[in-house]
Amino acid sequence: MISWTVPVELPETTDTEAFGEELGRELGAGDLVVLSGPLGAGKTALVRGLARGLQVAGPITSPTFVIAREHRPLPGGPGVSLVHVDAYRLGGIEELDDLDLDTDLTEAVVAVEWGEGVAERLADRHVLVTLERRPDDVRVARAERMS
Repeated sequence: MISWTVPVELPETTDTEAFGEELGRELGAGDLVVLSGPLGAGKTALVRGLARGLQVAGPITSPTFVIAREHRPLPGGPGVSLVHVDAYRLGGIEELDDLDLDTDLTEAVVAVEWGEGVAERLADRHVLVTLERRPDDVRVARAERMS
């Protein structure tokens, strides 16, 4: 179970994925996850874990050039899709609005990399996951429910 607001050390990529998987098990349709952190902090690895927790089809790779990918639920899973968005190349709110993600939010979990300061307006509430990369290469994650 996720310890909300408590920083969690993630020494290996597998730890980041496991943290995401645990978080994914607690999410459902309508949840918006905003991922914040510098390049190499583990945002895509965390989304791979979310996908496992939600039991959606992969592979999960960074959607940097396609901007958004939808991953459908696997048979026998909870039945919720995952929409994985990379907002890094978007020019602002208008381009994010053009993706119609607010429509996806009724039926899917939407995870937005590089979304802090932009994606929050898509929903009344969201989960903010902040990832840091320490000099010793250990990642530190914090998940917070925001209103």
